Amino acid sequence: MSSDITADVAIIGAGIVGAAAAFRLTEGGASVIVLEAAGAPATGSTGKSAAGVRVQFSEAVNVELSWASIQEYRAFHELYGVGSGYDPLGYLFLVPDEQADTYRASSDLQRRLGAPVVELGPTEAQALVPFAAEGVALATFGSADGIIDPHAVTHAYLNLAKRRGARLFLDSPVRSAAWDGSAWRLGVAEASASAARGPGHVTRTVGAGMVVNATGAWAGEVAALAGFRVPVLPMLRSVYATAPLPGPHRYPLTVDVASGYYLRSEGRRVIMGRSDPEQPPGFFESVDVQDLERVVGFGVARFPWLADVGLDRRASWWGYYEVTPDDQPIIGRMPPVAPGASAWLNACGFSGHGVQQAAMVGRLIAEEALRGKATTLDLAPLRYERFLDERGEYRAVKRRETNIV
Repeated sequence: MSSDITADVAIIGAGIVGAAAAFRLTEGGASVIVLEAAGAPATGSTGKSAAGVRVQFSEAVNVELSWASIQEYRAFHELYGVGSGYDPLGYLFLVPDEQADTYRASSDLQRRLGAPVVELGPTEAQALVPFAAEGVALATFGSADGIIDPHAVTHAYLNLAKRRGARLFLDSPVRSAAWDGSAWRLGVAEASASAARGPGHVTRTVGAGMVVNATGAWAGEVAALAGFRVPVLPMLRSVYATAPLPGPHRYPLTVDVASGYYLRSEGRRVIMGRSDPEQPPGFFESVDVQDLERVVGFGVARFPWLADVGLDRRASWWGYYEVTPDDQPIIGRMPPVAPGASAWLNACGFSGHGVQQAAMVGRLIAEEALRGKATTLDLAPLRYERFLDERGEYRAVKRRETNIV
């Protein structure tokens, strides 16, 4: 079977993770094609994120991924001549007594791995953002945590990749994936042809020795095209915005650990949200208005001054987390469960942390593809094999990332 276009590697998804992988692969000498279903890059979870970057995780591998990425974002202009929008606004976790020991242990881990995280008392934390201290035993603060501009970083990585020969195809959803014995053949439907002939009509075939699945919340569906079970599900997340506040403020992204509620400054506004544990998976669309009252209730309980601040629903937005069973990403090549599996690489399932970890993930994917195995960081805790038992059958995982916002 012939292909219309070919490359060493086809990356499906032009969000920040796919873009970072494209840059690093071309930097390593690979020919790369990037296929994006939407009409522009960074329009999925990347563009809908709250843009945060942090090192405060419970699992060492997540700390390492984020800390390496933050250091790259911090030096972005020096490295690539364009800004990343990195702003060390900080992340502040308000920890209740029953979780104090767990967060202290996590902070110790983060510091051992070189990340600047300190423990604060409630009064010290109140100097960063006013809150009701009842029930707060301590706070942890990451001074290098903050925010970036995900759109700017994505476009920068894609431009760097294109300068090295990468080709980007927009409005190009992948509709089929088949291994022909030597390469993957991806059936791609161009948007204009799909509208005229039906959404499943394939108008182009892409051939690639390897495929990187960086499709975010759609990663499970895309993997299924190739016959793989990759446990990534979409989970609706809403970000709510206040009206502009009357005075200046610079609040770190502050998490009330007891409720899961968070807020941070966004210009003159404050944005807020909460991962609803009762939210069912699925591609639900629109801001979750039903959950808004509950989110505001949690917010006012910890930050009473919010009661006097109006909400601006027009400035609020929604997007998807790409969630795995253990809230950790799936990175690296598939195990040999089927023909062509070892030429299919996962870079998905970040469970809300793709923007935070993309810079390092791009490096690791390039190592995995071009050297046979990632070496800069041990990917064992994040490989697909963690979902398989000794007989190669799917199983539940035991360890999980507990510090989810």
